[in-house]
Amino acid sequence: MSERYPQFELEQQFCFALYAACRAVTRTYRPLLADVDLTYPQYLTLLALWEHPAPPHTVGAIGQRLRIETGTLTPILKRLELAGYISRDRDPDDERRVLLTVTDAGLALRDRLASVPEQLAACVGLDAAVAARIRDELRDLVVALERSETTGLRACTREDRTSEEGNAA
Repeated sequence: MSERYPQFELEQQFCFALYAACRAVTRTYRPLLADVDLTYPQYLTLLALWEHPAPPHTVGAIGQRLRIETGTLTPILKRLELAGYISRDRDPDDERRVLLTVTDAGLALRDRLASVPEQLAACVGLDAAVAARIRDELRDLVVALERSETTGLRACTREDRTSEEGNAA
């Protein structure tokens, strides 16, 4: 008979809870964005652009804001440009940079989608204070994870722990 490992049960996994929550959030947004034919990643990209719509933004800056790679962001931006919500233009001062500008149609879409956050809150049924607490805790988690990426994960890897234990013997 095989040994049971309760530490491997899905419902005990922190990572699985986050994964399942992310998928559920995406599914919940789908009907809220269906009327305007937007995907959830497109919506997030527009949110980042709508924060400060007046000045042009670089692709790199929006990628950093969304915490995604340029290669992942580029197809999203292309679809938003085809829909007429943004324009993408080369920076005349640096041809390597692409500048993003929200179009009038993109600003009109912002007005049209202004009620989406409230609609999502109604769908989820969380008290505003609880939702804010969860959001803040998730922000703290992101900061902690990003800090561990930049300081290195040596202490987290099994090989390093094993070699350190071997050196101590």
